[in-house]
Amino acid sequence: MPLTRSYIRTTAEAYLARHPHERESLAGLLSLLDGAADPADRATLPGHVTCSAAVIDREQRVLHIGHRSTGLLLNPGGHIERDRTLLAAALREVCEETGLRPADLCLTPQFLGSPIDIDVHDIDANPAKGEGAHQHFDFRFVFYLVPEQHPQLALQDEEVAGASWLDFADVRSSTLRAKLLDAREQGLDGRPEPVNASALIHDGHGRYLLHLRDQREGIWAPGTFALLGGGRTRDDVSLEATLRRELAEETPGLELEHLAPYALEEATSVDGLAVPIQVFQARWSGNPETVDLQEGVLLRWFAPDMLGRLNLSPGLGDLIRRHTVEHPPGVSPPPPARLLQGEAPQGTELHIVGVHLYLEDSHGRILLGLRHPDSAYAGNTWHFLAGHCEREEAVSCLVREAEEEAGLVIEPDDVELVHLGHLVDSPSARPRIGLIFRARTWSGTPTVREPDRCVEWRFWNPKNLPDAVLPYTRQAIEGVLAGRLYSQRGWDRR
Repeated sequence: MPLTRSYIRTTAEAYLARHPHERESLAGLLSLLDGAADPADRATLPGHVTCSAAVIDREQRVLHIGHRSTGLLLNPGGHIERDRTLLAAALREVCEETGLRPADLCLTPQFLGSPIDIDVHDIDANPAKGEGAHQHFDFRFVFYLVPEQHPQLALQDEEVAGASWLDFADVRSSTLRAKLLDAREQGLDGRPEPVNASALIHDGHGRYLLHLRDQREGIWAPGTFALLGGGRTRDDVSLEATLRRELAEETPGLELEHLAPYALEEATSVDGLAVPIQVFQARWSGNPETVDLQEGVLLRWFAPDMLGRLNLSPGLGDLIRRHTVEHPPGVSPPPPARLLQGEAPQGTELHIVGVHLYLEDSHGRILLGLRHPDSAYAGNTWHFLAGHCEREEAVSCLVREAEEEAGLVIEPDDVELVHLGHLVDSPSARPRIGLIFRARTWSGTPTVREPDRCVEWRFWNPKNLPDAVLPYTRQAIEGVLAGRLYSQRGWDRR
């Protein structure tokens, strides 16, 4: 979907907060963002937003390419298409024009995902394309080249004529040149370094704390078990500060002991960028059920011999096994782990576990219920047949709820887990783990049996769902239809 005006404005205002003296020179951009036209559409005149990239190698040189149409030596860049972010647009352009892969590049600690420069330049009329004279408001992003040896470039012959690596002092754009020279004083040296931090948390008895991530678009390694942690922000004074901030946001109340750097790892971002990660090791001996998890689906202890049964983020299994060898567990047994249940012990913040039924009729239509206007969670909206576990297995809960709510009979051995969700209905509500099961076969006619909760059952064509469908219900339907299913080993495409 197109980039929103508010997102572009937020990015521009954050840039102007760092460079307030440029507000007057960017008046045209701000006027564009106040208008009605799409600021990222190349048809928007008298100007529109573009994106470009400053790729820096380890010798502190910046990649330039020759543009056939203008004869100028410029940074790779161009118009926005159906890009997820401005940064993604710049990344796509540099890869298309030079043949570099996203994995050949990484973010810099100094700028991360923020633009280093926003430039305004005039574009001559191009009668061949039916374009009049206009302006480009160019958001420029910085990337480091990851490989020490330069990859072979595969230039886009139609638009590009040659490439050159220029020293900072020779960068063609005066505004970009000035900002690069200033940033070099703050350590912009072309050498990749970690911009993310994660925590390898163990209890000293051979167990490791893993976090099951949500399955949705736009997040790293969706549907996998991973370490807690996240990306650095411009306000973080160190990677340890990054990790502590992330833990406070994701798992408030989880207090670590003996936090120390352990290893350098590398992951891949949503956009395909290389992401150097500083892994910290730490000790904790608490009960994950008492943690008020704010992101993801589940937090659990796992022993190394369980790793083969889990869908892990890339490289995590090897990292844990290496740590186990280097730090043998203590001889005393760990405290007994509680099983995940539907109710929390008094005084804890265990997530409520919800089960949801994905059920199709012979025409491929999906059963949804219209919630009573006064019901909890979903008044006047459509969603799956659902319920909360009452100290019972999830599938047993599903079977019970199907019969109690709609008079349907499903067999416990004939259902499969197809989607996971982390459901937060309001800022004041406790988050819930949502397990969406699909019944392969079923019997009965959907009947309203609890009118105070559901006033109607109806089968809907998945291509023509009502507008008032709960977001996580719609997300699950779209995921299943796209083949993003949860298998025994985790998320799989079928």
